[in-house]
Amino acid sequence: MQNKGVIKLLAIVLAVFSLYQLSFSYVTRRVEKKAAEYATSSESVKMAETLAKGNQNAYDYLLDSIQGARETYYLDSMSTVKVYPIFGQTYRQAKEMEINLGLDLKGGMNVMMEVSVPDIIQVLSGHSTDPTFVEALRIANEQHLNSQRDFVDLFGDAFQQLDPNAKLAPIFLFEFKDKGITVNSTNDEVLDVIKEETNSAIDRSYQILRTRIDRFGVAQPNIQKLENSGRILVELPGIKDPKRVRKLLQGTAQLEFWETYNFTELYGYFDEANKRLAELNKANEALTETEVTEVNNDEITETEVVTETATETETEPSLLSQLDSEDSLQVAQEESLEEIRASFPLYNYLTPSYYQNEAGQTYPAQTARVGMALVKDTANINRMLNQVKSVFPRNVKFAWCVKPNVTEDGTEYIDLVALKTSRDNKAALGGEVIVDARQDYDPNGRVEVTIQMNSEGAKAWKRLTGENIGRQVAIVLDNYVYSYPVVNDEIPSGRSSISGGDMTVEEAQDLANILKAGKLPAPARILEENVVGPSLGQEAINSGLWSFIIAFVLVLIYMLFFYNKAGIAADTALLVNIFFMFGVLASFGTVLTLPGIAGIVLTLGMAVDSNVIIFERIKEELRAGKGLRTAIDDGYKAAYSAILDGNITTFLTAFVLFEFGTGPVQGFATTLMIGIATSLFTSIFISRLVFEGWLKKDKNISFSNNATRNFMKNTSFDFIKFGKTAAIIAGVFIVISVGSLAISGLNLGIDFKGGRNYVVRFDKDVTVNEVRNALASIDEFKTEVPEVKTYGTNRQVKITTAYEINNNSPEIDQEIQGLIYNALKGLYNTDMTYDQFTTDSDKSNVLLGILSSQKVGATVADDVTRKAFIAVIISLVVMFVYIAIRFRRWQYGLSSIICLTHDTLLVIGMYSLFKDILPFTMEVNQSFIAAILTIIGYSINNTVVIFDRVRENVNLFPKKGWKERFNSANNSTLLRTINTSGTTIVVLLAIFIFGGETIRGFVFALLVGMFAGTFSSLFIASPLAYALFKGKKYDAELEQVADKKRK
Repeated sequence: MQNKGVIKLLAIVLAVFSLYQLSFSYVTRRVEKKAAEYATSSESVKMAETLAKGNQNAYDYLLDSIQGARETYYLDSMSTVKVYPIFGQTYRQAKEMEINLGLDLKGGMNVMMEVSVPDIIQVLSGHSTDPTFVEALRIANEQHLNSQRDFVDLFGDAFQQLDPNAKLAPIFLFEFKDKGITVNSTNDEVLDVIKEETNSAIDRSYQILRTRIDRFGVAQPNIQKLENSGRILVELPGIKDPKRVRKLLQGTAQLEFWETYNFTELYGYFDEANKRLAELNKANEALTETEVTEVNNDEITETEVVTETATETETEPSLLSQLDSEDSLQVAQEESLEEIRASFPLYNYLTPSYYQNEAGQTYPAQTARVGMALVKDTANINRMLNQVKSVFPRNVKFAWCVKPNVTEDGTEYIDLVALKTSRDNKAALGGEVIVDARQDYDPNGRVEVTIQMNSEGAKAWKRLTGENIGRQVAIVLDNYVYSYPVVNDEIPSGRSSISGGDMTVEEAQDLANILKAGKLPAPARILEENVVGPSLGQEAINSGLWSFIIAFVLVLIYMLFFYNKAGIAADTALLVNIFFMFGVLASFGTVLTLPGIAGIVLTLGMAVDSNVIIFERIKEELRAGKGLRTAIDDGYKAAYSAILDGNITTFLTAFVLFEFGTGPVQGFATTLMIGIATSLFTSIFISRLVFEGWLKKDKNISFSNNATRNFMKNTSFDFIKFGKTAAIIAGVFIVISVGSLAISGLNLGIDFKGGRNYVVRFDKDVTVNEVRNALASIDEFKTEVPEVKTYGTNRQVKITTAYEINNNSPEIDQEIQGLIYNALKGLYNTDMTYDQFTTDSDKSNVLLGILSSQKVGATVADDVTRKAFIAVIISLVVMFVYIAIRFRRWQYGLSSIICLTHDTLLVIGMYSLFKDILPFTMEVNQSFIAAILTIIGYSINNTVVIFDRVRENVNLFPKKGWKERFNSANNSTLLRTINTSGTTIVVLLAIFIFGGETIRGFVFALLVGMFAGTFSSLFIASPLAYALFKGKKYDAELEQVADKKRK
């Protein structure tokens, strides 16, 4: 074995690397266990008892809330604490590096967002100041808080009630003139257009948010539109930084380029503002103190969330040293602190941009930064500036920088910048001219975002920079200043950059992604966020995990039994493969989901396959009379071709799926590519290292035992002859499958057609399985059992059902709530009436039963389905091309693709045929897509291995006919096919039997696919290729030539 030292070194490095990556999961679990202990301590119980005042339901609700808050507080407090004893990573850093689990396996962050329909209507009206219009919007906003009706309907009713003779057409005429609206259009006609426009804006917001989330790097998120509400439900797995998510989702991507004022032009206005504020304080001291408290409480949270660092950082002296010369210092020493605050209310919070020369004289600075303040004081300054805005020029606007400057002692100061508005009170240049944005580095190595404008924007940017040479231009996103560089020269290229001082690479990438995804039509606000439990249910996950472990152990035992001592080498390679695979998955930040597990199952099957191919080749060499070392060397060499072709074909498929697919397709592809790389390395090199170690010690290596030595040694089955029978069998199943699809179709799950969400609270802890089984006992839910997730605490679940999803009548909601009530009433300790359980009555103060309900759209949008279909088609084309080139015969490629089509059709057809027969749910969802992709990968690997042996037979036996070549190839690889298929099917059967109700449909699809793939590889691929080669004719001609020679 060549380069053995290098391979050993690489294996050790990979092992250490994997151990390092996986250790973070252990560290974070330890911290989270302590957080749970802190949350459930006796203090939480005492607080809940005190607040509940004897009300048991209130106590349960308060205890959950307090425990959740205490756990969050503990984890937040640990975010910057070093928790890794060896390398010193903080909890936040360790959390970012642990292995991620998806929504189906662990849950994630649930965010309810609302696209502001009132803002959209205001924009459509051109920000009309019509009194009736403004008042109608206000009334509709108030009513919308406690109503499920469409906002536009509420607005229309309010407008009509305020003034029955008022007309909407004049208000919206300018915006809607190309929509068929005239001065004489009725209010109903205008409202219909408003509905179309608002729905269109919400759809655009949905697409933009989905694009942002895709670029954010989250695997398999759920994004759903809630009908008639302007709301979007987002569920994100594996989230480590909720603040980053909030910023990503809520930003409108309103990019603007502003001219600026210098402080030298404004300092006089600030002095006047201080005088005005001092007068106001004296007149309304008590009222002002109240307002300061209220405004600070209302606004400080938002300011702290969104503020980040500005470009320019200067060492600033203290407030008094900036404002005072030697004379004023003497005065300051004589005055009390309260008097100074009274004289300079604004400067008490805002340190103005004055500087002192060498003589100690104070001058206003030549900068757009008018001052800086502590982050906690920004709300007070906002209030003060709003009070005296009449003092400043009409075209001045103040904006805070996006990130604070942090001093050595940890104090955070943030800059306030003065912007100059245009005549129409807008920015000099808008972000709609941006055509590209990407993270980059400036010449000094600092992180920045480079942006490119279109031709129109380039002209405007050239004019703007040319007019402001020597001054600063501010780059503002969503009303926060990212940078305000000095313009040194005219910029004609339309290129610019956004820098943020100490902006991180991650922040720059997020900013670039937001800009590329596009601007939201209206602000999207987060209404609610929560933690959701795993959609599969913890019990199903635990049982599935144990069944997988049991099945894997059975595979290890089988390899030991069948290949004797050589099985130890194979088992070692399989164990190392699992270890390496999870280590690499963790390092890539991959979110492991059920589709990802499908990829792991396929990878394990291919790893077993590689070992079986190698061992069977070695056995052939031993039977040929070669020595042990030579047989091992030649066996590995002979096996490389089949192993590489099978793995490369599957890897190319996975790569295409990753590039062109989204959601579950991409998650599956990522796991599969990583798995193929690790299984190739371990199968070829780790097992070889084990053999080399044994050979070095002169140990005997046996590849069989008495029971397996001659198993299927001399099989001579005529696969080509059986081809016609196989074609008939396959044809019958295909006809049945297509017929079932045409007649009864598929049971599309919530992922594809949407559903209704119900958040239900119990008076005790419940498990997902308990709730799911109770719902499944209702006849209406038996064919489509609702999806159940823990929602926040163990006493609360979110139920999503697709029952009667296309029925929009009010009665259907009452019917579904009645069905849920009948199913779940037995899970309560106290008796619940229907009125107490449902949302039909006022639920504002109720702590049990259905807390909320919404109708949601499909998780898998049409374009996602289309992209998945395109990705599969492209992958099939790539497979065909690779096989045709590699085997130098297009017939091999076409035969393989036809077999894949057969396997896929059969699985889909069986899913349709048995959906109402088998006692478990068989919904077509995102996991089903992964099952189909797994089957494609498995089947193509099987077929390629057989064709590789056919190609070898062609080279070894050029005078033999095609029938003999194909039959010989199938018979010589039959044991390998049975071993590989058998071990994979054993794993799947174990998961199917012991893995829980929620994943049986997924595993059933895989099992059907494995049987179909094995059948097509053995009995369809070779006879089909034989027919395409015109093998019968070739063999007949070959026989004629042989007859002539014999004569």
